[in-house]
Amino acid sequence: MKRHTIAPRPDWQRIVEEQGVVYPLTRYPDDSLRPYWDESAYYSFSLPEVEALEDVVEELHAMSLAAAEHIVARDRFADLGITDPRIAAAVAESWRRRPELPSVYGRFDLRYDGDGPARMLEYNADTPTSLVEAASAQWFWMEDRFPGADQWNSLHERLVEAWKRQAPLLPPGPLHFVHSELDELGEDLMTVAYLRETAEQAGLYTEALSVEAIGWDDIAGRFVDDRLRFIRSCFKLYPWEWLTADEFGPHVLDTLDNGGGTGSTCWIEPAWKMLLSNKALLAVLWELYPDHPNLLPAYLDGPRELAARGPGYVSKPLLGREGDGVRLHGPGEPPAVRAEPCCYQELAELPEFDGNRVVLGAWVVEDEAAGLGIRESAGLVTDAYARFLPHVIR
Repeated sequence: MKRHTIAPRPDWQRIVEEQGVVYPLTRYPDDSLRPYWDESAYYSFSLPEVEALEDVVEELHAMSLAAAEHIVARDRFADLGITDPRIAAAVAESWRRRPELPSVYGRFDLRYDGDGPARMLEYNADTPTSLVEAASAQWFWMEDRFPGADQWNSLHERLVEAWKRQAPLLPPGPLHFVHSELDELGEDLMTVAYLRETAEQAGLYTEALSVEAIGWDDIAGRFVDDRLRFIRSCFKLYPWEWLTADEFGPHVLDTLDNGGGTGSTCWIEPAWKMLLSNKALLAVLWELYPDHPNLLPAYLDGPRELAARGPGYVSKPLLGREGDGVRLHGPGEPPAVRAEPCCYQELAELPEFDGNRVVLGAWVVEDEAAGLGIRESAGLVTDAYARFLPHVIR
């Protein structure tokens, strides 16, 4: 794994915007605009490195599914902060009927520096973004800059094939693709638009809609779109913890299609993904697979021995995105147990390349590793100011 500097393509901003990355710049607190899509550098990997990382990602995915089975079988929903019996029952039923429910993709965040095993930081299995730049823009960048090169990137083909395989699981009618109007940057909009495009290439009939435009038909007891058609299946880039907590959350549970139900809505990703998108998964994995080389020690009741030894630990809210609420605790500090439910994970400092901290986003489509996206940040927490950089296989 190496980092290389390179001159950006002339007119790079227009190019990537036309390819769907309509958010190529990030506004910083000083009101300056700086690149989010950053092609002033790129990373290269050897083929054996990529093949080894693929194996790690698929093993971590299989282990995460085993952890989900454990949570359901042992009724450990409270460890995930799921205390509403109706939500717990819906998630459990969704898990039991997993083979009958469409599920498309997820993204592992990994700590990896090319020397030593990759370590799992978290699993974004419900509403992962940075898909457009990973699947599309960086592929076209490679074709422009390194014709004939290769990339860890079979995302587009895998997504199209996934929709084809899962089409028989969908009820009749259009598959709605929804995002929230609160998305000001356009990232959620373009992620959903791209996934909709892959579904249409698989032969599915689709419709676009915003979450805020979903209606409720009191007489029929069904969700409807802006043309008053029943919403029988819906891909949502909207977290399950928001969906169930919203005003119409009880209707979601009342009409949840956990496999073949009539008069109900099939949501993608399914409700069982709440088991994987929760940071408590990290602690359950460490409990089930202690000392696994691709895991970091993690606990739910406090930092335990992590507070008394180096390199320190990280406290993460069970449900958080873009680094929100993540706190770093150095070695030797008094143990800090936060009031909100958290996961306490051993600190694995992100590797530094030319003064930049890097995290790998390794994609899973269905149950297979499918591609890589790389983000850089100035600090140890990958936050909303991180940059996306492309890569090639040497």
